[in-house]
Amino acid sequence: MSEITTKINLEVNGKPVKCLPKTKLPDLLTELDLNPRLIAIEYNGEIIHKEYWNETILQEGDRLEIVTIVGGGDI
Repeated sequence: MSEITTKINLEVNGKPVKCLPKTKLPDLLTELDLNPRLIAIEYNGEIIHKEYWNETILQEGDRLEIVTIVGGGDI
């Protein structure tokens, strides 16, 4: 018998996103096709340092704000 896996609901930059339960933050970034070197993340209202990304397991209702770093311009 196959196991049915229900996806959990997240909010990413104000939009609904679904992922598998127990998804780690870096895996979600891969699914969203984001380069981890060029982003900053607010997780449930708090900035989360990159050293904690791999141990962050996403849960139902989590809210993420992901900001992409853009370079350029003159000083």
